[in-house]
Amino acid sequence: MAEHLSCQEVVELVTGYVEQTLDPETHSLFEEHLNFCDGCEAYVDQMRATIEVVGRLGEADVPPAAREQLLAAFRDWRGT
Repeated sequence: MAEHLSCQEVVELVTGYVEQTLDPETHSLFEEHLNFCDGCEAYVDQMRATIEVVGRLGEADVPPAAREQLLAAFRDWRGT
């Protein structure tokens, strides 16, 4: 494996890091990167905050108009 991770690799691996599913070597490289990269450290903090907030939302918490917009966006994205 590489001796260090790039910012792009950190973005790609953030879910595994937050969910603690990275192998020990990758986890160590990830944390090493966060020690010297303030931007990635902020990104990981933002992801944690997003996960915390979104994890508490229920379907009833989403206004009907927003729900329809989200569903339309997903349909467009999937091409259906």
